Amino acid sequence: MSDLYDRHRAVIPDWVALYYQQPIEISHGEGRHVWDAAGNRYLDFFGGILTTMTAHALPEVTKAVGEQAGRIIHSSTLYLNRPMVELAERIAALSGIPDARVFFTTSGTEANDTALLLATAYRRSGQILAMRNSYHGRSFSAVSITGNRAWSPTTLSPLQTLYVHGGVRTRGPYAALSDAQFTEACVADLEDLLGHTHDVAALIAEPVQGVGGFTSPPDGLYAAFREVLDRHGILWISDEVQTGWGRTGDHFWGWQAHAENGPPDILTFAKGIGNGMSVGGVVARADVMNCIDANSISTFGGSPVTMAAGLANLTYLLEHDLQGNARRVGGLLIERLRAIGAAVPAVREVRGRGLMIGVELVKPGTDEAYPEAASTVLEAAREGGLLIGKGGAHNTSVLRLAPPLSLTVAEAEEGAAILERALRSVQS
Repeated sequence: MSDLYDRHRAVIPDWVALYYQQPIEISHGEGRHVWDAAGNRYLDFFGGILTTMTAHALPEVTKAVGEQAGRIIHSSTLYLNRPMVELAERIAALSGIPDARVFFTTSGTEANDTALLLATAYRRSGQILAMRNSYHGRSFSAVSITGNRAWSPTTLSPLQTLYVHGGVRTRGPYAALSDAQFTEACVADLEDLLGHTHDVAALIAEPVQGVGGFTSPPDGLYAAFREVLDRHGILWISDEVQTGWGRTGDHFWGWQAHAENGPPDILTFAKGIGNGMSVGGVVARADVMNCIDANSISTFGGSPVTMAAGLANLTYLLEHDLQGNARRVGGLLIERLRAIGAAVPAVREVRGRGLMIGVELVKPGTDEAYPEAASTVLEAAREGGLLIGKGGAHNTSVLRLAPPLSLTVAEAEEGAAILERALRSVQS
């Protein structure tokens, strides 16, 4: 083990996880590749947990950061901030939410925390609906609405949370139903749940569950939920921390796969917009956003430097149609992985949209989770020069693939070939 690893263990909490039996130190990156301190080069299919959205060391972003840092690094929201206003204008227009207001934070966790504050203040209720198998962040309130046991370190909660079916299509009590029947059953479950409780503030949902293993319901489920929510005056919060900015290929936002009854009342974002800089935020209708009747600021949210990075990154994303690239290259990668998975008994399912892909592993001949295999494949992929992630629920083991959206066809094929060899290592 390296000296740095020993130093890490001496001062960093035990619960801060590290990948790999021999953890690596990432020293630098370029494009879709990173290098460790020992000089090994890796194709990056996890992007700092879906955060390096366009490319490592993207010249347009690094230039914008440097130029802004040379002018002023920090001022806070107590002063007018041109980069913040400009990025807010663009995000408000792209959000699909009418009369939108934007509040910037430093992370997705803080964005979801803010959304919960808005919803509970607006509705004067501390009850929240969340999805089973969900993940919404690390703060006390975000943990309290997370429906994934592996990421819930406490049962204490500032909110009363009720969990709804629907985030996982191919497991659970409704898995055998058709898409239409699945949606109907989940709506019936929601209706029944609301019959057993008092006024609810909001439903918070990831259009594609991230930490939960890149699972998603049939298109239109949240539109069907919206009809029920609207009858009760309940707000819909779409957690777009992982699904936003075109990663799913088909849509710019994950909620657009469920758009029949309009946009969400509140949308949260983070990760990719900063391309590695610490940017998060909330978009909401003006009446919802402005319901707070106490003073509030953000010391670091909307920092001039991070806003400059976000503006440059968003401009690059749109001008180079990276959403379209995610759809095209992601589609090819998914099909390639499905062909590989068909020949590997441990692969239960390859799922996803665009460049947000999950490979679920099971013990061959069963439907049981296979976490040992996930760890083995993670290690083997690294040894082969590929960095990936993993996740899943209490009964699943999933490899998570989320490369930068500028991934090329050649790089997708290279990554698939490395992953194929790594997957075959669980059979030997």
